[in-house]
Order: sequence, then C-alpha cells, then structure tokens
Amino acid sequence: MKQLKKLVLAALFLALAYVMPFLTGQIPQIGSMLLPMHLPVLLCGFVCGWPYALAVGLLAPLTRHLMLAMPPLMTAICMSFELAAYGALTGLFYKLFPKKTVFLYVSLILAMLGGRVVWGLAAWAIYPLFAKALTWQIFAASAFVNSIPGIILQIVVIPPLVLALRRAKVMEPV
Repeated sequence: MKQLKKLVLAALFLALAYVMPFLTGQIPQIGSMLLPMHLPVLLCGFVCGWPYALAVGLLAPLTRHLMLAMPPLMTAICMSFELAAYGALTGLFYKLFPKKTVFLYVSLILAMLGGRVVWGLAAWAIYPLFAKALTWQIFAASAFVNSIPGIILQIVVIPPLVLALRRAKVMEPV
C-alpha cells in the first residue's frame, strides 16, 4: 500500500511539474526565473523518496517538450538530468540526515547545488550537439544569476511545505 501511495503522489508531482510553467508563464518578466518545474520535483524527493523523484525529474521536462515543444529540446534534455539529480539528491539527503528542520534546508541546498553541477555537465556534453559551446558565463548565468528568484522561492517555500505535509501525515512518520 505504501508503494501505491508513493506512486500516486509521484504522478501528482509530475502533473504539477507539467502545469506550473503555465501559471508562472503569466509573469513574463520573471516567470521562467521562478523555476516552476523544480518545485514539484524537489518536493517529490522529500515526500516520495529518491527513486520516485528521480523518475519525476527525468520525465517532466521531456514529456512537456514532447507534448508542447516547451522547453526546447536542448533545454529539456539538460533539465531532465538536472531535475533527476534534484529529486534523487533531495530524497537521499532527506533519508540520510536527521529529521530536524535545519536538515531540511541542508538537504535542499545540497540538492540544488548538486543539480546545478549535473546541469552544467549535461549542458557541457549536449550544447556542442546544437552548435553551441557551454562557457563559464553561460553556466553562471543559467545556473545561478538568472535563477536567483527561483532559488529564493525554493528555499522559502519548500521546507515549510514539507513540515506541513509531515504534520498532515502525508509523509511517512519521521
């Protein structure tokens, strides 16, 4: 029964990752900077664990690209690696660290850093296939500078949501 619950929740997070860019897209100036697909994947790591979150992160950008041609293919491929890493790392760190509130933040921040490194490695390998080279300027801008609103949103929103889901007993007892 536990596995079925996790599977259903993972499907919900995948659906949220598909829909949330529609919502943030209504804010043209910063919509994509809010990193809408990242939130459900990171939450999935905390709620469902690393295997489910890895799958959700891997599938979300690719299925969205296949259905809507957004994000563009090169972006979708790199994001799939990045989001898979976010989900897997969040789930693994959450499992390994003590279940104190401070470690929610530690797990989240470490997963965010790890995911950005994975994105950089994927982009380094994939960009040349699309007649581009990944420079340090592109990496820094894409992974950090342009992502500041989304990074702040993730740090502010995700830990309180995880705590609320714990209290609501949506997550396994800690």
